[in-house]
Amino acid sequence: MGRILIVEDESHLAEGLRFNLEAEGHEVKVVETGEQAIEEVRRDGFHLMLLDVMLPGIDGFRAAAQLRSEGRFLPILMLTARGRPEDVLQGFEAGADDYLPKPFELKILLARVRSLLRRSQWQQARPPAAGPPAGSRFEFAGKTIDFDRLEITAGGKTMRLTTMEANLLRYLVAREGKVVSRKMILDDVWDVHEDTDTRAIDNFIARLRKYVEDEPSQPKHLQTVRGTGYRFVANPK
Repeated sequence: MGRILIVEDESHLAEGLRFNLEAEGHEVKVVETGEQAIEEVRRDGFHLMLLDVMLPGIDGFRAAAQLRSEGRFLPILMLTARGRPEDVLQGFEAGADDYLPKPFELKILLARVRSLLRRSQWQQARPPAAGPPAGSRFEFAGKTIDFDRLEITAGGKTMRLTTMEANLLRYLVAREGKVVSRKMILDDVWDVHEDTDTRAIDNFIARLRKYVEDEPSQPKHLQTVRGTGYRFVANPK
């Protein structure tokens, strides 16, 4: 079971979520603003945050981005009535791990909560010296990506990845040497099947280059294929 922070200014919805999550055995705290959410995460250890987007003051996008910029990597499940593809992409870009448009079915929300908590708690409980399961780690050019730990190690420094960053990187690595279009990423990684602005993908790639490239402004591993998409190359000639 986990400690969950609900950030929701609609009191009836917040209390309904609290009731059902506590019925599943979780410890739950509710706040109403983005500012309160940031302070609570800074002050206390939560395993998961359910974050509404439309909040008074700092909205959910800005709150998530602020916490990610501070290096806080608790899973974030965004809940919002703004379910357009561009809103979903904005949520992922801000640092959300999952995005559930309102109205939603309770059983779907609870399933996603369980999934995010399993990953979070497994990562915290796993001994540092334990070897990763087969296929969870990829090494190239003196760098190591551990997809289960959501970490990348390069030059003796270990950096954390968000779930969405890791998913995109895994997708590219699995297709090493092949060109991956932006539409493929939208369909296969983010499950967005409509024509929409793809700048969010470009921004994700720019962030990933900071992790995997020695010179992010001159990428060798995450290559841009002009007019098409991207290609991952482990050992460029």
